This record gives sequence, C-alpha cells and structure tokens, in this order.
Amino acid sequence: MEAALLELKRRLVEIDDLNAASDLLAWGTSAGVHESQSRLWENIVGRSRGFWERFYPDLQATFPDQFGDTPLDTFYRAINKVKPSLIRTAADEVTYNLHVMMRFQFEQDLLNGKLAIRDLPEAWHERMQNDLGVTPPDDSDGVLQDVHWFSGYIGGSFQGYTLGNIMSGQIYEAVLKAHPAIPEQIRAGEFGTLHDWLRQQIYHHGSKFTAAEIIEKASGHPLSIEPYMAYLRSKYGEIYAL
Repeated sequence: MEAALLELKRRLVEIDDLNAASDLLAWGTSAGVHESQSRLWENIVGRSRGFWERFYPDLQATFPDQFGDTPLDTFYRAINKVKPSLIRTAADEVTYNLHVMMRFQFEQDLLNGKLAIRDLPEAWHERMQNDLGVTPPDDSDGVLQDVHWFSGYIGGSFQGYTLGNIMSGQIYEAVLKAHPAIPEQIRAGEFGTLHDWLRQQIYHHGSKFTAAEIIEKASGHPLSIEPYMAYLRSKYGEIYAL
C-alpha cells in the first residue's frame, strides 16, 4: 500500500512538472512579439485598402448616415491620415513611434536619476512640442494619458510597441514571399492563409524561442528595420504621392 502511494505521488509530481513546463511555454516570447501581431492585424491588414475594399460596403450599410455618402478613397485616406497628435494610442503609423521614443528616453532618465518625477510633466510638454509640434493642454492629455506608469512599473514596456511595429513589417514581408496572393485574399475577405502561416511560424512556438530566434526562424533574417520602413514608404508614398 505504501509503495503504491509513493508511486502515485511520484507520478503526480511528474504531471505537475509537465503542466508547469507547459504553462511556461504557453506564454508568448516577448511584448514585442505580442505587439507584432497586434500591429500586423490592426495596421498592416486592418488599415489596408484591400481590407476596406471588401468591408467598407458593410460599414456603409450599417452606418448609412455617417458613411453612406463618403467614398472609399476618402475613408481610406482618413484612417491613414498622418498628423502629429497628443495621444499615443490614437497616433497614425508614421508618427506613432515618436511617442514611444519619447517615453523610452524618459524612462531611462527616471531610472538613471537624471529626471525627477515631479519634473516629468514639464519635461513632457517640452518634448512633445520639440518632437511632434503639439503641446498638451493639461496632464490628462499629457503625462497621465497612459496606464503604464501608474498601474505597474517604470521601464520595460514602451519599447515593445516599436519593436512590434518593426517585427510586423519583417513578418509580413516573409509571409508575402511565401504566399504572394495574400493581398488579394485580404481583398476578398479571406484570412486563412495568413493566419495559418502565423500560427505555424509564430503562435505554435509559444515561448520556446527568444524573440530574436522567432523572427529569424520566421523570416530567414535577423531583426531589421528595413522591411518596416519599406512598408511605410510604399503605403504612405502612394497615399501622399511622394
């Protein structure tokens, strides 16, 4: 009886260890990789002209008073308008990373003792004016607009957004090389090929690999800013006839 109980205990410990390992692997690799998927679906797919060629008629039918008389081209240019703004989460793709760069520098200065918290609001106003040409009317639209600093910790969060943007460009470039028909599929409202590729190359691995390994395995190249910059130049060059 005692031997049987010891064997049962041993097996339960083994199962618990496996579950713990599984839980660890089930988490994503990094905030940057997480954001790469948010940015890919939200911006590269969700703000693309092809996506709205398929779904804009549905939006017009649902909100005829708001969009019934608005041409697709006007709507598409509006959701991709480049204009410096106060709020990071509402920023366009081109100016968004300026918000992140500003916050990252502030976090470094705060953690290094170069900037006191009491001086942060004034520094914020000055940096917003210098970097984006806009000045917050108050702190609610300025230094207090994000939850990160007062609900968690300082440091280690904001750069994940820009890393995610960079990764999204490299991942999308890789998936287009593997499946060149994806833009036409998006235009038809079909996302299965894209999702399956992402599931196999990114989601399937969980946290088994580092972020750098995930990107290199998926794209065949180390992380690079060039694919993302090429995406921005191509998209906004066409919109603004640059």
